[in-house]
Amino acid sequence: MSDPDSEERELLESYDKDEWQSVSDLKSESERYRGYAKATFRKDKRVNIRMSQKDLVAVQKKALEEGIPYQTLLSSIIHKYVSGRLTDKNT
Repeated sequence: MSDPDSEERELLESYDKDEWQSVSDLKSESERYRGYAKATFRKDKRVNIRMSQKDLVAVQKKALEEGIPYQTLLSSIIHKYVSGRLTDKNT
């Protein structure tokens, strides 16, 4: 896990590279993230999983891009898979 200073530097570099975008529909985005937060607090079971550091870092970066905790992203991926809503773009 990186220290707060390196995380802050990474965010500042990202901002300086114009990688940030304004949200066109703030109300809709707020509702979306409110849903993520609500789903996060509904969890009632804990799962431990071993995965490669490379995969974990990639998941954490994707979660950062989405603005959600990486555990929530992993939970969402699993939920979509078991509910049949996760599809492979290569097929």
